[in-house]
Amino acid sequence: MAMCKVSSTVHFVTRSAGGRESSARAHWVPNTDVYSTDGGLVVKVELAGMRSDHLEITVEGNRLRISGTRPDGCRAAKASFLVMEINYGPFESVLELPPGYDLSQAKASYLNGFLRIDVPLIQRTLKSTTVPIAEGN
Repeated sequence: MAMCKVSSTVHFVTRSAGGRESSARAHWVPNTDVYSTDGGLVVKVELAGMRSDHLEITVEGNRLRISGTRPDGCRAAKASFLVMEINYGPFESVLELPPGYDLSQAKASYLNGFLRIDVPLIQRTLKSTTVPIAEGN
């Protein structure tokens, strides 16, 4: 089995089925890429065979939760599988993003079986203020 290393600044949050972090109904986690660009962070999730209305994205602090259900309408009722590697049913993926990204400004799109979420950098504006000086004792 091949292993992929995800940057140590992005954490996939998983717990046991009874834990607070994973939904009791979710039973698989989709393949996910997370990478940074000059403008922010990109999360790309492989979700072939789905429609965008089967997906839900929620933000909880610095966590991005992607969940949904891939319908299983293409298998024959009495099929006898030789290989079964495609996951169907409910899924959930929770990513904990590092500081510096503005999840409130995230934008998502779904095309050709891939969900893409662009998370921009937090825009820091430098504003100058004057500090009043009191006549001192």
